[in-house]
This record gives sequence, structure tokens and C-alpha cells, in this order.
Amino acid sequence: MSKFKKKKSGDLPAVSTASLPDIVFMLLFFFMTVTVMKDSDLMVDNVMPYATEVQKLDKKDPVMYIYAGKPTSKYSKKFGTSDKVQINDKFVSPSEIKDFVLEYQSGLRQELQDRFITALKVDQDTNMGIITDVKEELRDANALKINYITKEGDALQNVK
Repeated sequence: MSKFKKKKSGDLPAVSTASLPDIVFMLLFFFMTVTVMKDSDLMVDNVMPYATEVQKLDKKDPVMYIYAGKPTSKYSKKFGTSDKVQINDKFVSPSEIKDFVLEYQSGLRQELQDRFITALKVDQDTNMGIITDVKEELRDANALKINYITKEGDALQNVK
């Protein structure tokens, strides 16, 4: 009989879990800083038209988005199938836009109020009359910087 036992070569050492909480919190912090929160749910159809001269908006400028188009199938039973204007998470009439714009501008810092931009995300099949009404209300609210959001491509693709 021997006093020493031979070591078994098939055993694996136990995995150390001491650094596991550090890794989990580091990943949690990473995803919290990189994740972008969604502003609002889109309640209108939004197939944007194509344009050739496209520029990106400067991220430093405050932007208010106004969506226009026919309500999606989820909302068409309640609101009908005619063109609607959406700001934030609700449908508004063009006459209510001025109030929304003034409220948004008053919430901005003083130095950002003159750089305020209104971005129109309009479905390509939307009636131009409702867009004209929206632009008139924006003019009344002194929101004169207006951008149309489009997809980059040949403008002839818009013709059906």
C-alpha cells in the first residue's frame, strides 16, 4: 500500500465565478448607454418618397417630428381611412399643430429655440392639401425651418 495517491488526469478544475457580477454590470451599463429609446409609436402608414438631393440633419439641433398619412390597419377602424396628422402619440387636426409647436419650443433652452427644426415625415400617397394646412399652421407658429424626410434614390421612382 502506498501513502500517496496518483492524481487523476481527467478532472477539470472548477470554473471561478468571482468576476461574473462585474461582467454582468459592465454589460448592463454598456447597453444602458448605447440604447436609444423610441419616441413614439407610428400610427400612420409611412412610405417615404425618394429624392436625389438628400442631407442628414445635424444631431445638435432640436427636431420635432410631424407624421402624415393614412392610419395603419390597427387604427383605421377607429379613425377612418382619410389622411391624418400625428404628433407624438396622438392624431391632431392641422389647427392644433400651432399649440404643439409653441409648447415644444417653450420647453427648449433659450439658445436652442432659434435653431428649432420641424421635420415632416409624410407618406408618398398623402393628399397635398393636408400638408399645405400643416405648413400654414407652422408659419403661424413661426416655425419656419421645415425639413421633409425622404429616402435617397431616383425621384422618378415616386411616379406610379
